[in-house]
Amino acid sequence: MGLERLEEPRPVSLRDRARYGFDRTLARSTGTLMGWLVLTCLAVVIPVSALLVWTDPGSPRSLPGRLTAVWRTSAETLRLGAVTGTPLRMLLSALLGLVALLCVSTLVGVITTGLADRLAELSRGRSTVIEEGHAVVLGWSDQVATVVGELIAAQAAHRPRTIVLLADRDKAEMERALAVQAGPPGRARIICRSGPASDPGVLALVSPRTASTVLVLPSGEPTADADVLRVLLALRAVLGEGRDGPPVLAAVRDDRYRAPARLAAGPRGTVLETDTVTARLIAQCVGRPGLSLVLRDLLDFAGDEFHLADSSPFHGSSFGTALLGHATSCVVGLLTPGGRTLLNPPADTVVAPGSLLIVLTGDDGTTRLEDCRHLVDRAAIVTDPPPPESAAHLLLLGWNRRAPLVVDQLRRTARPGSVLHVVTDRAVPGPAREPESAAATRLTVRFQSADLSRPETLLGLDLAPYDGMVVLGPDPGEGPDRPDDRTLVTLLAVRLLEDRTGREMRVVTELVDDRNRPLAPLNPGSDVIVSGELTGLLMAQIAQNRHLAAVFDELFSADGSTICLRPAAYYVRPGSEASFATVVAAARDRGECAIGYRRHDRRATLPDLGVRLNPHKGERRAWDAEDQVVVVASGTADPAAASAAPGQDTEELRDGRGDARPHPR
Repeated sequence: MGLERLEEPRPVSLRDRARYGFDRTLARSTGTLMGWLVLTCLAVVIPVSALLVWTDPGSPRSLPGRLTAVWRTSAETLRLGAVTGTPLRMLLSALLGLVALLCVSTLVGVITTGLADRLAELSRGRSTVIEEGHAVVLGWSDQVATVVGELIAAQAAHRPRTIVLLADRDKAEMERALAVQAGPPGRARIICRSGPASDPGVLALVSPRTASTVLVLPSGEPTADADVLRVLLALRAVLGEGRDGPPVLAAVRDDRYRAPARLAAGPRGTVLETDTVTARLIAQCVGRPGLSLVLRDLLDFAGDEFHLADSSPFHGSSFGTALLGHATSCVVGLLTPGGRTLLNPPADTVVAPGSLLIVLTGDDGTTRLEDCRHLVDRAAIVTDPPPPESAAHLLLLGWNRRAPLVVDQLRRTARPGSVLHVVTDRAVPGPAREPESAAATRLTVRFQSADLSRPETLLGLDLAPYDGMVVLGPDPGEGPDRPDDRTLVTLLAVRLLEDRTGREMRVVTELVDDRNRPLAPLNPGSDVIVSGELTGLLMAQIAQNRHLAAVFDELFSADGSTICLRPAAYYVRPGSEASFATVVAAARDRGECAIGYRRHDRRATLPDLGVRLNPHKGERRAWDAEDQVVVVASGTADPAAASAAPGQDTEELRDGRGDARPHPR
């Protein structure tokens, strides 16, 4: 096979040569460009001016007169002056006009370039923020919309709040995303700045020293915890080593980074471990259907949330007296003068001077002292101990990085004799298979390998032996699909099995994206936990009051006081009409703090799904046996054991003026 002839080059045309020469000329300098512009203008203006003069009936008849008219028309068009006379005067006039034109053009160019550079700098978000008392959010993750939205909702009514966000993303992109996800800012102002928050020079742009609080968010990348640590170190370099500066709140995923992050955050820092918090909540929801709804209502700023209130009217009295001392607030604990948090302390705990009440109320400063003892109907209170909780048989489908933490939490909280059956298509690490201590052997864990991506595997499950189920999706980045896609497919199969057997399963599932919550095919007795949203809500709450960190840490722990939903029949007689103050008194007698209830007849009705937190103590209703009472109870206490017998209170309640008055029955 011979070589093919190369195609002969096409001859260069005169037009191409002229264009090439023109391009080279323009590329030489700015002066060359200006010369071409002058020549182009003269080549157009002079012929057109001559045409206008020669076609004007009133123009001079002589050739010199017409040339003078052409000069004046061209000069007025180019703003070069209209001086006539000798050629020297006309040349000087043209030179003066060209210099003026050059100066004006240069000035306009400088102003235009400066404005363009300034606008480009502002669009990149690299200008310094001059604010005081603002909230600084560092980093971008799936929690940012929740954090910003809750900070907006928590803003003071008398003063607009400024929220400054710094992330290594495009400023315009961040503003568009927040406008869509967080909604309108209302009276608050959201300022976005672009750049790496781990750079102290960039971090100084958001003025963290004058901020009221600083929040550091973990990203969704594998190096998220290391990035948070670098940001905290940069923040330490900007703020200095002392105790001066705003409170710092950060979140990490891995427990190995929590201690270094605390050191980097300094004495005013608080570090959350998101994976552990999520795992604890999943484990708690397994035996308490509806708990995720209660916690979501508690953590957002749309309704009632935890606040600190003055305890001076109860100094020297018992904590049990304070439980019925407010009509529109629910007391759940004490903050001692030494800063120690006592959640659901014994009813006979004395309220010491200098302590604060931890209350569930609508807003800070809304607690009002009011005696509610006369609202208690002792005849409606149940005094018989409830039946003890039995061992549970649970099913866990799927595996991710939080699964070992979930198994460990279930080992800690399960009743003796409980069984956990784990079905997964991944290799389970050895430590997750073995209990951490002899006390954790109350739960037997069995592992089974199966391909959960195949529908026949899911539809072949026998749900009859199980009391509850946990569905976990893969971690982000594992596989081509989004993590929630696998979870939604699993939930569809579970729902089909429920329809076949006619038996509802209590399902606790974890989702990554909150937008997938309405898509989850679950029955009203199930719980959905969005880990990113949970972290964002917690950070927003603690950002408002750092003392709440200890409260939430205990609520999500396996050993301290936790939030429970228990049958209303444990507290009041089914079918009886009683006030919520009666429920509070009944819960107090059992060593618990009642903070709300869930109506059985509205558990599938939006928007609250039957959950009612912090009702008025005087609210009366007929209590159904299927209703549930929301209480703060000891995590190790057996609900079958009553902590105290009902009795007559003899304490005195002092009003805000310090006067003592008898506490009526």
